[in-house]
Amino acid sequence: MNLDGETNLKLKQSLDVTSSLCDERCLQVFTAVIRCEDPNDKLYSFVGNLHYTNEVYPLSPQQILLRDSKLKNTDYVYGVVIFTGHDTKVMQNATHPRFKRSKIEKRMDKIIYILFSSLILISFVGSCFFGMETRRDLVDQKYRRWYLRPDDTTVFYDPTRASLSAFFHFLTGLMLYGYLIPISLYVSIEIVKVLQSVFINQDLRMYDRATDKPARARTSNLNEELGQVDTIFSDKTGTLTCNSMDFVKCSIAGIAYGKGETEVESALARRDWPSEGSEILSERIDSHGNAVHSGMVKGFNFRDERIMNGMWVEEPRPDLIKKFFQVLAICHTVIPEVDRDTGDLYYEAESQDEAAFVIAARKVGFEFFERKQKSISLHEVDYVRGENIVRHYELLHVLEFSSLRKRMSVIVRSEGDLLLLCKGADSVVFERLSKDGRCFEHETKNHINEYSRVGLRVMVIAYRKLGEEEYETWAEEFRKVKTSLSADRDALLDAAADRIERDLILLGATAVEDKLQEGVPRCIEKLAQAQIRIWMLTGDKLETAVNIGYACGLLRQGMKEIVITLDSPDIKVLEEQGDEEVLTKACLESISKQIREGKSQLTSAKEGATEFGLIIDGKSLNFALSKNLEDSLLNLSINCASVIFCRSSPKQKALVTRLVRLKLGKTTLSVGDGGNDVSMLQEADIGVGISGVEGLQAVMASDFAIAQFRFLERLLLVHGHWCYRRIAMMICYFFYKNIAFGFTLFWFEAYASFSGQPAYNDWDMSFYNVFFTSLPVIALGVFDQDVSACLCLKYPLLYQEGARNILFSWCRILGWMANGVGSSIIIFFCTTNVMVEQAFRRDGRVADFEVLGVTMYTCVVWAVNCQMALSINYFTWIHHFFIWSSVAFWYIFMLIYGYISPTISTTAYMVFLEAATPSLLYWLSTLLVVVSTLLPYFSYRAFQTWLQPMPHDLIQSRQQLKHSKEHTKHCES
Repeated sequence: MNLDGETNLKLKQSLDVTSSLCDERCLQVFTAVIRCEDPNDKLYSFVGNLHYTNEVYPLSPQQILLRDSKLKNTDYVYGVVIFTGHDTKVMQNATHPRFKRSKIEKRMDKIIYILFSSLILISFVGSCFFGMETRRDLVDQKYRRWYLRPDDTTVFYDPTRASLSAFFHFLTGLMLYGYLIPISLYVSIEIVKVLQSVFINQDLRMYDRATDKPARARTSNLNEELGQVDTIFSDKTGTLTCNSMDFVKCSIAGIAYGKGETEVESALARRDWPSEGSEILSERIDSHGNAVHSGMVKGFNFRDERIMNGMWVEEPRPDLIKKFFQVLAICHTVIPEVDRDTGDLYYEAESQDEAAFVIAARKVGFEFFERKQKSISLHEVDYVRGENIVRHYELLHVLEFSSLRKRMSVIVRSEGDLLLLCKGADSVVFERLSKDGRCFEHETKNHINEYSRVGLRVMVIAYRKLGEEEYETWAEEFRKVKTSLSADRDALLDAAADRIERDLILLGATAVEDKLQEGVPRCIEKLAQAQIRIWMLTGDKLETAVNIGYACGLLRQGMKEIVITLDSPDIKVLEEQGDEEVLTKACLESISKQIREGKSQLTSAKEGATEFGLIIDGKSLNFALSKNLEDSLLNLSINCASVIFCRSSPKQKALVTRLVRLKLGKTTLSVGDGGNDVSMLQEADIGVGISGVEGLQAVMASDFAIAQFRFLERLLLVHGHWCYRRIAMMICYFFYKNIAFGFTLFWFEAYASFSGQPAYNDWDMSFYNVFFTSLPVIALGVFDQDVSACLCLKYPLLYQEGARNILFSWCRILGWMANGVGSSIIIFFCTTNVMVEQAFRRDGRVADFEVLGVTMYTCVVWAVNCQMALSINYFTWIHHFFIWSSVAFWYIFMLIYGYISPTISTTAYMVFLEAATPSLLYWLSTLLVVVSTLLPYFSYRAFQTWLQPMPHDLIQSRQQLKHSKEHTKHCES
């Protein structure tokens, strides 16, 4: 689990030849040689041999203990170290993940470039004017501005070298106007995002009590990206469903067994007969009309009086029924365990399906209770004699399941018979049946189609008897392949297994139900109302995926289906002929034709009158993702209300995600729970892992982790909406306040002949972004809400403010910048016109440079904090405290700093007492200027509404929200 994140059991066993070495004395005389592959990152394969006693024994992953593994079911092991340090597989898999950045951060970088260009521009303009004025100070050996002592100067002011002085003034301007670049913005954003992540982690509405798992923000870089999602890519098994398998139905010898109604059957009934009502009883009815509640035993929800309690012996083919459940009890890698407290038997399995099969066999009367190195033991009930029989099966070979093989087989010896027991997907088992083993093929296929139609996972069961000579020949060939050290050993092993897995006899098929997670239909409905596209990518069959789509609300009643598939007679004929070039060409033409027909259906349908759902299988997707067709596929997909990709591989999931992300340029989110979803999660802009039954591999590769799919609704519609608005407003306000402050310096420079003299004290300028304006903007980014959480969920269309990037568009950004420039103009010119020419002191003298600077700085602090107060939608005591304490701290700082020696306080010495205490003019000018600076804000809001009107659907949603009576109520505790 520490390596791949999967909590399923990994079966490890020693070789038979070394299993007897159980003490240190034996190991002292043990001598052997291991020849193996070079270090690599493949967790699930190992190529090597053990050379011992002049024999060669193959080593497989079952004999290899990987570093960071956790031992179970054994007290200790004796082993030999093969790889260490960076050669181990866990270190070989240590790679740097793809770094993700939100679109707001990327746009913020462009804004920084604009501000930096503005900084260079105004510094250049200032240096040009300074150079021209300096050159004019010395004309015909006469000094124009004699009081500047041009005859006694430094290099920074030298009329004889005006160009050099202008260059140094340019450097001075870069430092002086550097406050236009909001360096502290990055620090503030990081603080805000960390606090936002804490709120996500602490949200009890996203805490799953059943698993004791809260939501987790595993990164803070993408909080605002949660509010801009355009398309969601979702896995099915374990994501929309529980991945908790229940054995519910089966087909044996062409007869269907198992009664009861699954969740998908209920959903289909609601679709086909809506007049029956939306509530369908979950109780099951037995043959006597009694209500039977399901789920009494975990993994087993099968009810049929023809099978249970030994009644299967009365069926037409009891021999095949017995063989069927024997296969379920033997063909697996399950480990039986005994609870030390209760003494009950339970199973640890690599997959939920295997556990369900073994439990089903036990309930029918074939209890698997012991596994040894080379044997499996069952308790079988002999209903004829009425006694329990212990039967041992010698385990000769295990041909393991893989996604490529899609089947698993074991070869066992029982009472002198050699048997190959097989279970696998219908697509691979049926083609391996013998001519005499197809007696019930037609009936079984019909049952499989029916099971798939109601969303059940199907596995076909078959077997064959082996001859001793045939087995010995194959076993020797298989052993040679296993002991080879070639790079393609896995392919050779699959080919060898394929040669023995032939001429099978069909027994039947199993049907396992994977129930929908709680709240999935409601969550999908809310996300659809928020105009978020939801695409399901699954490895299940088309029929299963479609019916799960109806059950969860992804496909809705009245929606027309566009199905793209290569399951046609013409393609099958070409496949049988084996001409790959002709087959590829025909497949491309078929897919292209189906895509064009789908587009024509969309065009012919009246706008808004009909919704379409696109369903495409994995085989067709391979061709549809080619360079010639991917644009057509994307165009068709984005115009459909729902999209389902069936039989898709992990690579195809990642390719679809990348196609949408790169071609559309919109924010994508992938959600999954298993190792096969990792590539999809890493490829999307946001990866959400579900900490479900399949383990933690998806969570380990994700950006956010939740326990249930339904929590995605709150994560996006509430936290995503809030985080987007907060970050967008915060950044825009940050640029505003820095521009308002920085341009007052520029106007003062122009007023002072671009002398390079700052208008404010050095410490005042240093503390501007630290103490006097920083805390209110952090409070805005952490606590502000335009609406409460319950109203975000009630009016999901509000989410489109972020998806359409309304609050951080270029019009909005440039408007805030213009607002900052306008505020700086009003502050500077109003302050100078009010104060400079008026008698300020009792002796009639006007205000000096220090008083003017302090007054302007006071106006800036008041103006930007009042703008903050106007921008906040949701006031808390924290907002009030930070805003007004920032203003108050400016006065406190000015008073205390002014009392320090003038060698330290310089221009701030006693300036507060001189400016503020005796003069009513100081307070009136401050009030006048601050009120005046608020005018550009309202002008900007009106201009913004005219320049970038809000979409009509959002206006309607806001109006509904405004008139909602719940707006004035507290919706949440």
